[in-house]
Amino acid sequence: MNFLTIGHRGIMGVEPENTLRSFTAAQQAGLDLIELDLHLSKDGALVVMHDADVDRTTDGSGPIAEKTLAELRVLDAGRGERVPVFEEVLDAVTAPLQAEIKDVAAARALAEVMNRRDLVGRVEVLSFHDEAIAEIARLVPGVRTALVASRYGTDVVDRATAVGATTLVLNIRRLTLEVVERARKADLRIIGWVVNTQDHLRLVRALELDGATTDYPEIKRTGRFTA
Repeated sequence: MNFLTIGHRGIMGVEPENTLRSFTAAQQAGLDLIELDLHLSKDGALVVMHDADVDRTTDGSGPIAEKTLAELRVLDAGRGERVPVFEEVLDAVTAPLQAEIKDVAAARALAEVMNRRDLVGRVEVLSFHDEAIAEIARLVPGVRTALVASRYGTDVVDRATAVGATTLVLNIRRLTLEVVERARKADLRIIGWVVNTQDHLRLVRALELDGATTDYPEIKRTGRFTA
């Protein structure tokens, strides 16, 4: 399998994260996949934003869940960009997507879009939360899922297999050979995040991971030369 490079929230090291501008730039840079984050607005829209509130990435404040889509639309998400909804990203780029969900409610909303637009082949669903992965797997036949983990041990492999995930997306700061070997025995793919330097890249290539999630498009150009 080729080594995959995945744009983290688009290319958030260069453009405002989780915006159409960032996703378009990631595609133009030739990254293999684009990762994004989903939350539900007060009126049930699948909003593309990482945090549960808007404070860090927009000129507004307060929880996404307490704002309607119309209220979110007036916010500046960086360089004049507006907060997108998931279907706008689907229409703005053609690249495969990794959609990270935070809870079961988002899983249900995402499942509706995936089934309606036949997205099983294009969208892989990620989550830190086992129950969200289990829910999307129940609702979308054949969906590809990945368990994300920041603080973990070898038990992360058992968690992934228990919910039917085929991929682990792991914080490289805690990655060990033991975890990698156990994941391989379970036939799991492994993606490392966040890979932003040549040292990071050398680590994930030495451990023979399947890919890297990065904030910067330069990783795509250098990744194939690094062993």
